[in-house]
Amino acid sequence: MRGQGAIHHYDDPPRETYTNAPYGTWKREFPGKEISIPIARKWAHKVLTGRIAAPALDDVLLLLSELVTNALTHSDSGRTPDGQVMVRVTHSPGDIHVEVTDGGSATTTPTVRMPESDDDGGRGLWLVNLLATAWGSHRDETTGSVWFQVAKC
Repeated sequence: MRGQGAIHHYDDPPRETYTNAPYGTWKREFPGKEISIPIARKWAHKVLTGRIAAPALDDVLLLLSELVTNALTHSDSGRTPDGQVMVRVTHSPGDIHVEVTDGGSATTTPTVRMPESDDDGGRGLWLVNLLATAWGSHRDETTGSVWFQVAKC
């Protein structure tokens, strides 16, 4: 996440790390705004296309969307004007590891719940739990992170 006092405007060029190496780690920060959800998907699609099979890519993009949505809905990243969400994608020989770091929350923790069929939401971590080969979360004094792994197929 950005240091204290840094000002980021939505129209500023994104801060990201990108390489054409077959394996590696890429990361990018996104504003704590709803428009960041499809932008994060598009960015991850660009990073991973040609590196992993289409079914695995579909799962990664779906789960990434769910985690960014959760970060914006349940953390300070979506509640403060200068909120940020950082996405880190790691491609290794066996799997894809994705971590979404947000501004943390004093009132919520990541929890899987069984959604009712008529619920409008609440399926994010349920989907992560269903489709990922592993997942978890951690938090410190100022941030929270949720991560997942998907096998490359």
